[in-house]
This record gives sequence, structure tokens and C-alpha cells, in this order.
Amino acid sequence: MATPNGYSRQFNQQLLRVEAAPVICNSDQGSHCTSPQYTRRLLNVGSHISMDGRGRALDNIFTERLWRSVKYEEVYLKDYETPRQARQGLSAYFPFYNNRRLHQSLDYRTPAELYLALLPPASVPLLTVKEHEC
Repeated sequence: MATPNGYSRQFNQQLLRVEAAPVICNSDQGSHCTSPQYTRRLLNVGSHISMDGRGRALDNIFTERLWRSVKYEEVYLKDYETPRQARQGLSAYFPFYNNRRLHQSLDYRTPAELYLALLPPASVPLLTVKEHEC
């Protein structure tokens, strides 16, 4: 798992030390993500491994759009000075993003609206929505 700066290795080790291991770990097919050491660590904690297809830059389009929105609509505007401010800001932003922000790609519906419409009526959970400060 050698990388020029060791970032992937360090992050992976920290991630797998926490009690809640990821259910699915998605990555590209770079050599650090396909190495036996990397995949073994994930499999040892019960994670499923999902790798993007080679040359499939669009596989992560939804994730890329999410993080673009997070950065441009929240992080860059607020310019957090402390980790606490970042946690508080993002804790307010994600409920806004999922429950109140209309998405053009979803025909101007919210992700929660679309998700809840797909669930059988008896299984629809009650959601609490925090107001997002613009």
C-alpha cells in the first residue's frame, strides 16, 4: 500500500480502528486500492469492496455532485475556523441538502422525497428536519 505521501494507508488504518467499519468501501482501481494489504484489511472487518470500472469516471458522478454542492454551498461560504464549526455547519447542511434543497436532476424534488416515494407505505420513517441557515 505504498503511496507517495502515505495518506491512503494512514487514512485506511484510522478508518478501520473505529468500531463502525464501512459496510461498502468504494474506490478506484489504483494500485494502492487493489493491493492485497488494502483489500485484506477491508475484508477482515466485514466490509464489501466496490471498485469503479476502469475508465469509468462517471461511476462516481452522484458522489462528486454531492461534494461539489457541499463545498460551494456550505464549506467555501462559511470558511470554518475550527473543526467544531465545521461539524456544526455540516450537521445542519446535510438535513437541508436531503430534505429541503430541490435538485434539478431529481425533477426539482429532494432526495428524501424521492427515497420516501420508493418505500412501501408501512415502512416510511418519520423524519425531523432542521432548518438550514443560508
